Amino acid sequence: MDNSATTAVYAEVVDRMSEIMLKDYGNPSSMHNKGMDAENLVRHAREAIAKTLKVDDRCILFTSGGTESDNMALIGAARANARAGKHIITTKVEHPAILETCRFLENEGFEVTYLGTDRYGRIDLDELKESIRPDTILVSIMHTNNEIGSLMPIEEAGKLIKSVNPSSLFHVDAVQGYGKYRIYPSRMNIDLMSVSGHKIHGPKGTGFLYIGEKVKIHPIIHGGGQQKNLRSGTENVPGIVGLATAAEMIYRDLDRDIDHLYHLKEKLIQGFGEIEDTVINGHTGRESAPHIISLSVGGIRSEVLLHALEDRGIYISAGSACASNKPAISETLKAIGVENRFLDSTVRFSLCAQNTDEQADYVLQAMKGIIPGLRRYTRH
Repeated sequence: MDNSATTAVYAEVVDRMSEIMLKDYGNPSSMHNKGMDAENLVRHAREAIAKTLKVDDRCILFTSGGTESDNMALIGAARANARAGKHIITTKVEHPAILETCRFLENEGFEVTYLGTDRYGRIDLDELKESIRPDTILVSIMHTNNEIGSLMPIEEAGKLIKSVNPSSLFHVDAVQGYGKYRIYPSRMNIDLMSVSGHKIHGPKGTGFLYIGEKVKIHPIIHGGGQQKNLRSGTENVPGIVGLATAAEMIYRDLDRDIDHLYHLKEKLIQGFGEIEDTVINGHTGRESAPHIISLSVGGIRSEVLLHALEDRGIYISAGSACASNKPAISETLKAIGVENRFLDSTVRFSLCAQNTDEQADYVLQAMKGIIPGLRRYTRH
C-alpha cells in the first residue's frame, strides 16, 4: 500500500532487462554491430514511449528518473531562456525535486512565485493568470500531487499560460500522473514533462523528460554528447527498454485498471470513515487520483501508525517517501490548511492495480483493531 513511493517491477520487464544485460549488452555509441543493436533498442524504446503521449519520438530524453527530469527541465530551461526573463512560477505543493530546484535557481538570480492552493490542493487559475508577467519564462505545475492525490487543472492552465504569455514554457511533473491518465502534451500546451520509471512498475533509476520540439533548453550533464548533446553519458539500455516495456504494459488495460483502483479507494475511504476522529485530505471521488489516499488519524503520530501496520505486513508512508526517510511536517498539508493536530498524524495509502479486495479488507480490519489501542497509550 505504498505504491506512490515505488512499485514492484513487472515480471516481463525483469525478463526483458535480463536478456539485454546478458546478450544485447553493447554500448549504443559503438560503431560495430553490437553497438548498433543496442542503439536500435534505445530507438524502439523512445518510439514506444512517444506513442503513449502521441508525440514525435525525438522529443523523448531518457534520464535517471523524476528528480533528474525535474532538474533538467527547470535548470536547463531557465538558463537557456534567461535573456528573455528571470521569473518562474510554481506551486507550494510541488515535490521537493521542484521546490529545491527553484530555491537553487533563486540563488542563481531567478525570481520564483509560489502559488497557493485551496483546501483540496488545487491552484486558483485567476491567481495563476495574475502571476504571469512579460518576463515569466517558465511555469511548473505538477499533474497529480504525490501526498494527497489532488489533480491540478493542467489543460486549463496550459491554455491560460499561452494566452497570457505565449513565450512562457509550461513544465508538468507527471511522475504520479503518467500511467494513471492519458496525457497528451501537444494538445495540452505542455512544453516539458517529467516521468519516473519506478512509479509505473519499471526499474528504479530510469525516467524521461518530454521536451517540445521548439523548446530551448541547456544540458546540465556534460560529456560525450549522447542524446543529441542534451544528456551525456552511456545510455542505460536495459533500464531504458525496461521503462518502455512498463509504459506499454501500464497503458494496455488502463481503463479497467483505473476502475479497479477507484473501487479499492472507495472501499478504503468508506472503511476509514467508520473509525472515530479520522479525516481524508483532498477530494475523494473521481476528481482525485485513483491511487492515493491521505488519511489523518487523530491522537496517533504517523510514524507510530506506520510501524504498527508494518508489524502486520502492511506498508504505507508517513506523508511522502520521496523527501527523505526522516519524518517531517509536510508543506503540502500546511498549504491546504490541515489542522495543526493532524500535521504529524497523517499517513498515505497508495495503491496499484495488483492490489486486491482481500488486501483492502485486511487493511481495514487491522486499522480498526490497532487504532483504539494506540490511542490509549498516546501522551496528552
